[in-house]
Amino acid sequence: MLTTQNVLRIILGVILIGIFSFYFVTIYLLNNGNPYHNYLVNKHIPAHLEQLGYTDEDIVEQHMIAPKHGVNHSVYHEHYMVIFKDEPQLEYLYGVTKKGKNVVQFCEKETLIAKNTYGYMTTEKTNHSESECIGYLDNRN
Repeated sequence: MLTTQNVLRIILGVILIGIFSFYFVTIYLLNNGNPYHNYLVNKHIPAHLEQLGYTDEDIVEQHMIAPKHGVNHSVYHEHYMVIFKDEPQLEYLYGVTKKGKNVVQFCEKETLIAKNTYGYMTTEKTNHSESECIGYLDNRN
């Protein structure tokens, strides 16, 4: 039989579980990013690169990244970084648009001076520049 005291204990227990769950979910998302965004990026971008004819032999490094600052709001926050063998000094960034789930290349490419040491960003046309690109820092309002 449920008494008022038992009902209050149940309600308090549910509230405490909710608070602790919120804390752990927040920590997970901060450390690992949004699982849905990760799924979209890892599903669409490697397939896009494959459609363009790139193989593992053409690429030195590729993986999903989550920037620590705001970027173009037209794309999901997590993106994909690619370094090609014939341009090891440039880091190309790709994203997936929120509308239509299309893969886009960011116009800006990061120059690598040494491993994990970045120089400047360039928007010049390079070997692997796509005909259409979007600005990395555009549309951040």
